[in-house]
Amino acid sequence: FSMTVAVARAQVQQEPSLVATEGTGINITCSHPQIQSTDFIYWYRQLPEKGPEFFVSIHKDSKELPDIAGRLSVSADRRSSALWLTGPRRGDAAVYYCALG
Repeated sequence: FSMTVAVARAQVQQEPSLVATEGTGINITCSHPQIQSTDFIYWYRQLPEKGPEFFVSIHKDSKELPDIAGRLSVSADRRSSALWLTGPRRGDAAVYYCALG
């Protein structure tokens, strides 16, 4: 008898909550110290009473996000990333998740 146990390798840490005034920029950070060189960083968001939806992904370089008036960047050592929303509105109020894969 043999048993295979899968252990989740990719771990991320995020702040539990952030509050922003409408129209004032907000920075959502994600820490991922165990990232591998081939991993992409994925961001999802979950609007109230909706399921999670894919938002944006990035590998290494900074990326402008014209659709949402924001920017996604990764630190030089790739241990963290930040999602910057330039002027969030009420419709952007959501739970934001980052994931590796």
